[in-house]
Amino acid sequence: MAENSNAKGIPKKYDLDSKWDACLDLSLRRVVYSSVAGAFSGLLLFRSPVTRWASVALGAGVGLGSAYSDCSRLFDKPTANLSPAAVSESPVSQAC
Repeated sequence: MAENSNAKGIPKKYDLDSKWDACLDLSLRRVVYSSVAGAFSGLLLFRSPVTRWASVALGAGVGLGSAYSDCSRLFDKPTANLSPAAVSESPVSQAC
């Protein structure tokens, strides 16, 4: 059980500090990188400043949505190492 808890004695399943840190880091990176990608593509594809800002906003929204889905997945499962799914050794039955 010692390898399954941190220095404070909190089990990894309930260690929200590391989950929040990982989520904040992931969110910040994804929003910034996708905003930069939106700005670059807006600079190349559009002439109007309004459409360029719209492409930046679209990129930021995509990054934020992607970070939200990964963070929700991170908070739903425990951080403990999960064993891979068991694979059956029996052959698959052939259907007609």
